[in-house]
This record gives sequence, structure tokens and C-alpha cells, in this order.
Amino acid sequence: MKQHLICLDLDGTLLNDNKEISPYTFKVLKTLQSQGHAIMISTGRPFRASKRYYDELNMDTPIVNFNGAYVHHPKDPHFPCQHARLDEGIATSIIETLKKMEVQNIIAEVKDHVYLDRYDENLYEGFSMGEAQIEIGDLRELLNEDPTSILIEADEHMIPRIKQTLTRFYAENIEHRRWGAPYPVIEIVKRGISKAVGIDIVKSYLNIDHQYIIAFGDEDNDIEMIKYAKHGVAMANAIPELKHIAKETTCSNNDDGIGVYLNNFFQLNLNKDTEEEVQ
Repeated sequence: MKQHLICLDLDGTLLNDNKEISPYTFKVLKTLQSQGHAIMISTGRPFRASKRYYDELNMDTPIVNFNGAYVHHPKDPHFPCQHARLDEGIATSIIETLKKMEVQNIIAEVKDHVYLDRYDENLYEGFSMGEAQIEIGDLRELLNEDPTSILIEADEHMIPRIKQTLTRFYAENIEHRRWGAPYPVIEIVKRGISKAVGIDIVKSYLNIDHQYIIAFGDEDNDIEMIKYAKHGVAMANAIPELKHIAKETTCSNNDDGIGVYLNNFFQLNLNKDTEEEVQ
């Protein structure tokens, strides 16, 4: 069988609600790796927050972080790394607008440098994983470089209004997407950036034809990726908008959705009921 590129979102997709890769899905992915297929992560997380799973699966592929704003290869220094930051001045203007809207918090990231507008214990713990360098204070004064991304934490009822404001005033310069659990969050990246853009770079680097791309997702930030892939698969727990545009739907992230789909697609005949603990 031709080499396939299998693209995995993390939260709500590859990971169950305990933030773990289940034994069965792990076994399926390792079997496909042994057969020569390319397994890659495509996530909104920074690398420091996805490295654990990259290492767990012993990957040797590029990775898409920050929803496509940072595409790199952890094991190949010669890979043509792509790092797209927000255009100069746009971040400052957006932060000023958000301050007037009195959102709960604003987080700016430049790779592993994190700027928190207000101290929040839960957010601090969440963003301090890995080798993060964290600074806390008014971002209008603290942020002195163009960020990779801006994250907005707000009350659920505020999310539609914030998205409308971003679209009205900044549509020519940014992309904004909704994240789900554990916080109601909107992420902002540079215009034209998406997971699909990152996967296209990786596909060319690995010399894999578009018709052999499989992608799994569950959220707003997976829409472009699911549209782009030849086999764009939504999880059972995915948002309705993603299910609508996906070619297929699989089981939920808690029911081995990725493992079940890939086992059937590649006819691996791996029995879920007699799985062994292989991690």
C-alpha cells in the first residue's frame, strides 16, 4: 500500500479526556508506523505541550504547532522551518481593543515565551509545561515583539461578540478560531495560517501525494485541515460545523475513534477486545 500521511489533532481527538493516548489507538498507530506510514501531530498547542506525545509515539516527522503558525521538525535541523508571526502593530491594536471589552485574560506567545496579561493560577500551570518562559503584566507594556499567537479567555456569552469584533476590524490581517475545553478560548494567528497550510508543507517535504492524506479533528481550528485532507474525519464528539464538512465521522476520542477508523481503513484486523498494554 502507498505511504499515507496521517495527521492527528491532540485535544479531543488523539487524546482521551484524561489527556492520554489509549492503548488500542497507540497499538494501531505503531503498527502503521512499522508499515512505513507517516504519523504526524497537527495541533494548536506549542511544541513544549505536544512533545510528550511526539516522544511517546517515537515520531520522526515534522510537527504543526500553533495551528500552522509554527511548522518544524524536532529531529531534522535542515527542515525548512516556518514561523509566521502576527504583522507588526496588529497585536498592539488587538490587545487595546480587547482591554476595552474587559475580557478575562489575554495570552501572547512567541514559541516558548509566554506573556500573561493577568495572573491566573490555572492558566499559569497550563502554560508553564515544558521549557516555558513566562512573564506577567499589562501586555500593552510588556509585549515588545510580534507574537506567534494571541489567546483570549472570556466568559462563554462574550465569545460571539469578540469574534464579531475581530472579524469586523481585523479580518484582513488575522485568522481567529474557537477552542473548546478546558477553557472558552479564541486563538488569533496571522492571516492565511491554518493547520492545512502546515500539512501541505509537510506533505511536500515527505513527498506524499494529497490523495493519501488522512486527518482527524474535533474543533473549529480543525476545519481547514479536515477540508484539505482527502480523508477528513470528524470525531463523534466534534462540533456540528466540523461534522458537516467532514467526509466521514468516527467514534469519540474516549472510544478509540482514531484507532477504530485506521484499523478498518488499513484492514489491520487488530482486535480491540484483546488489546495488550503496549505503552
